Amino acid sequence: MLSTAAQHNAAQSDLAFQRCINPNCAATYETMSIRTSCDRCGDLLDIAYDWDRAAVPGQLSDFEAMWSQRNNPVRFSGVWRFHELLPFAPQSKIVTVGEGQTLLQQADEVAKYVGLNPGQLHLQYEGMNPSGSFKDNGMCAAVTHAGMMEAQRAACASTGNTSASLALYCSATRAMKAVIFIGSGKISYGKLSQALDYGALTVQIAGDFDDAMIRVKEIAKKLGIYLVNSVNPFRLEGQKTIMFRVLEALRWEVPDWIVVPGGNLGNSSAFGKAFSELYQHGLIDRIPRLAVINARGANTLHELVQKHGVKWNGGNVSMEPITQYNESMDRDGKRADTIASAIEINRPVNLNKCLRALEVMDGVVREVDDQQILDAKSQVGAGGFGCEPASAASVAGAKLLRSEGVIAPSDRVVCILTGHELKDPTATVAYHSSDRELFEKTLGSRGVTEANYANRAVPVANELSAIIDAIEQHS
Repeated sequence: MLSTAAQHNAAQSDLAFQRCINPNCAATYETMSIRTSCDRCGDLLDIAYDWDRAAVPGQLSDFEAMWSQRNNPVRFSGVWRFHELLPFAPQSKIVTVGEGQTLLQQADEVAKYVGLNPGQLHLQYEGMNPSGSFKDNGMCAAVTHAGMMEAQRAACASTGNTSASLALYCSATRAMKAVIFIGSGKISYGKLSQALDYGALTVQIAGDFDDAMIRVKEIAKKLGIYLVNSVNPFRLEGQKTIMFRVLEALRWEVPDWIVVPGGNLGNSSAFGKAFSELYQHGLIDRIPRLAVINARGANTLHELVQKHGVKWNGGNVSMEPITQYNESMDRDGKRADTIASAIEINRPVNLNKCLRALEVMDGVVREVDDQQILDAKSQVGAGGFGCEPASAASVAGAKLLRSEGVIAPSDRVVCILTGHELKDPTATVAYHSSDRELFEKTLGSRGVTEANYANRAVPVANELSAIIDAIEQHS
């Protein structure tokens, strides 16, 4: 039974409910319940709303009025200033640490690398979030719902960014303990240091992310711990707002393409939902196309869509090729392996939602190898944005799609940079280093043969004339 406080929260949240994404089921559940799947058919859940009673603005530019309310923590947040488009929580219950102060940057030098006309490539830099990645957009929403449910513990499986974000938000609440599951050797120190510093209980299991995901779901169910991985539908509500900020930065004009790295497929799923709802409300007149970019070493979505023909098909997803593919991975002992650790996932939990997004947004799926990812990363960095390797998959994917003629040079393209460079500095140092042993140890095993755009340190004698000569020679 809900406590008196929880009942009050429920009364304030009656605009929202949870609904199965399978249109052949469409079972609904109350907001004030903790679920990650449909009780009836087992599919994923959406957060849905009674939009007829919601205070949806007449036009997107109405949100500009929120800029003058930056002394209000809710409106300061780049997530919650769009509260009218995700009204599942009363404002008094919202958890925020100032997330969403992100930047959409026109990147002409990177556009030249990709093959786009000047002014046509924009980078959405989510590394400016408090924990250094896009995860904060969704975590503030999930932890808000966890607080409404009076949860005392929240858990996740993580390759790093989710754990850092959960630990941060639990620390900020002072009322919730973070429990984090990571795989052995599958998390960078940059990310692990955040989880440890923010006071999370960190459990390292013998296995990879997919193993950790299985265990955390079991543990959350058995111990009644609130699960915040992106199977949590409230997480994806927060991640919708990345697209709202993109539109805001483009003065509410819809771009031609959104290009995003594909790991657990939460972002692509959230983006599809965001644009579907905006179009339904008449707030946009068209929906951009979506490109989801897998790392070749973790390319389940690409394999299923491109080689096995798996698609949403109006909700009638053929499960047989998915089951067969998963069984073949088990049989062959296939493990995800890529330098882009944030998307090093073989069993994406949001597969069906992503398939829906691909249908809604007329999307495509591509894969790029680690060499392409690191070369693209170097170009992003040279343009003034340091991003983690997974982020650069979006730029590498845009370059590939441009070379195929799928993206035209005149198209307006937004690439999502999901995380900060300091999340995983080891790969960056190895790429630019003149130490071949470090290069081979860190990158060679993943098929990276050359640092095509390396910016190496220049060795020089500790003499004034030698230093001046080196500067003059390399400037």
